[in-house]
Amino acid sequence: MIAKQTALQQLPPDLDRERLPNHVAVIMDGNGRWAKQKGLPRIMGHQRGVDSLKALLRCCKDWGIGALTAYAFSSENWGRPLDEVNFLMSLFERVLRQELKEMMAENVQIRFVGNLEALPKSLQAEIESAMTATRNNKDIKFTVATNYGGRQEIVQACRAIAEKVQRGQLQPDQIDEILFERHLYTADLGDPDLLIRTSGEMRLSNFLLWQAAYSELYVTDTLWPDFDREEFHRAIYSYQQRHRRFGKL
Repeated sequence: MIAKQTALQQLPPDLDRERLPNHVAVIMDGNGRWAKQKGLPRIMGHQRGVDSLKALLRCCKDWGIGALTAYAFSSENWGRPLDEVNFLMSLFERVLRQELKEMMAENVQIRFVGNLEALPKSLQAEIESAMTATRNNKDIKFTVATNYGGRQEIVQACRAIAEKVQRGQLQPDQIDEILFERHLYTADLGDPDLLIRTSGEMRLSNFLLWQAAYSELYVTDTLWPDFDREEFHRAIYSYQQRHRRFGKL
């Protein structure tokens, strides 16, 4: 409790600690463009993007935000050049291995969602190791969407429910939104209150399609490698100026 109070004291004075989002999601876009602007290989943008993600995770923890979900690799990203995909897979693996000790020290619970079986076996092993080691950590839930697609997630939930109906474990009239949500990857997270997209693109790109139904959206032209604590401050400030009605008056 003392540690949390100390962290909350770091909150900028123009933000209301009683109105912080519980769950923030982020579409980390613009790594390649950032590298191109600087005359660097695209992979350098991804490397720098890892630093931005670490900084955001730290900021969420410092400010008392309980959950962060990051869109790291979509199910469509396999269509990128092979050398870039291979670099991303090795980068995920290397970062997991290097950061596990710090995640344990910082009480971060990490999880991965998506079609993980399609990932390289060595990366799957690192993912399993990290999730197992941090399973009981409580300060912040850090979810990494990898080989993830929102439509894919909805289809797999439908299949799981259909199989239960077929086995007689469930009646069709028992299916409602609450039951459906229990079959999503994010069943125990809750929907994101705030969804941030960098690089100015005005689309969800197949990310958390069900969960984002009433998320507050924040789009910035800033490219992901340049998204820092000040940028996050602006996003939270914008969020706190809004009145969330959820379809009501």
